[in-house]
Amino acid sequence: MSAATLPIRPGGPPVLVTGAAGFIGYHMTIKLNQLGVSVIGFDNVNDYYEQKLKEDRLDKLFGTENRLHDVTTTPISSTSTSSFAATKSQGPNQLFTFIRAELEQLDVLQALFEEHTFELVIHLAAQAGVRYSLTNPLSYIRSNLVGFEHILECCRHHHVKHLTYASSSSVYGGNMKTPFSEQDNVDHPVSLYAATKKSNELMAHAYAHLFNMPCTGLRFFTVYGPYGRPDMATAIFAGNILRDKPIDVFNDGKMQRDFTYVDDIVEGIYRIAERPPQPNPLWDATNPDPSVSSAPYRVLNIGNSDPVELGVFISTLERVLGKEAVKNMKPMQPGDVLVTSADTSMLESITGFAPSTPLERGLESYVAWYRSYYGL
Repeated sequence: MSAATLPIRPGGPPVLVTGAAGFIGYHMTIKLNQLGVSVIGFDNVNDYYEQKLKEDRLDKLFGTENRLHDVTTTPISSTSTSSFAATKSQGPNQLFTFIRAELEQLDVLQALFEEHTFELVIHLAAQAGVRYSLTNPLSYIRSNLVGFEHILECCRHHHVKHLTYASSSSVYGGNMKTPFSEQDNVDHPVSLYAATKKSNELMAHAYAHLFNMPCTGLRFFTVYGPYGRPDMATAIFAGNILRDKPIDVFNDGKMQRDFTYVDDIVEGIYRIAERPPQPNPLWDATNPDPSVSSAPYRVLNIGNSDPVELGVFISTLERVLGKEAVKNMKPMQPGDVLVTSADTSMLESITGFAPSTPLERGLESYVAWYRSYYGL
């Protein structure tokens, strides 16, 4: 159940985009600004991967090539126990204001919600990565659980009309029934990262039920594209092939991933954000559908619905690069899954949109950016 009741429009209230210095958050902010929509970006710009890439994304959002000259940054006082120095920055792009702070700094978030009347929050900030969660589990608890709870509380007390947040295809765990449907059971995560994303969905449902707060969780499927994360396979493979270094191929390349181009992800977020969920009057507690509820809640897949075997992905990338890879064949890694495949029929029924960018075309765009950015 959904209706187009929250149009995102120029001159309307600003949209809060958390994770604005991140890969998807950056592209989401670009799209909103191009539509004339003001964005308040929020990110701690941590060192999970190279910070220069995050800072370069921010420079694009600020609209500057000389941040020291063009961008004004002021400190934000905080009573939080966190020692993080929160700041506010404004550059030539008047449609973008940036808050550098941590989600754990609840007082900073509260002040931000008090200053601005957010109707829409797009929460993309999170500690990402499956393998990193094996060695740094506490960072996932702090950002993905404590930080998400702070977002929920601020949205609740400031009557946000729609919280749209990032979940992940990782919640499907080792599910072998394909394509993955939002109606599938996702009670058996195979990584802590996936467990925190499943927890986000449960927490959001509690707030939707208790406080009538519309919440939509979006399960992203293997996102790639320009300014993509350097810890993802696309970046690692492209970089190593171009630098004549070998690539590690797990499980003999016999895994499948539903590679989804970032522009498709952003378009899906945009269309869903305009359509807050409504309580489903047909929801049956004796035979519950986990994707919707009697509360204003839903979870949706956003994927390309065209899973590609890793070996085929590598051969396509080789063709686009014009170079062959040197492959190190390795066994399956802990936390990995054999296949991801999205059923996007719910997304399409609500928005009329489904991701469709062909892999080769998306990789051509990514490789062009990668060669330019890294000078290769």
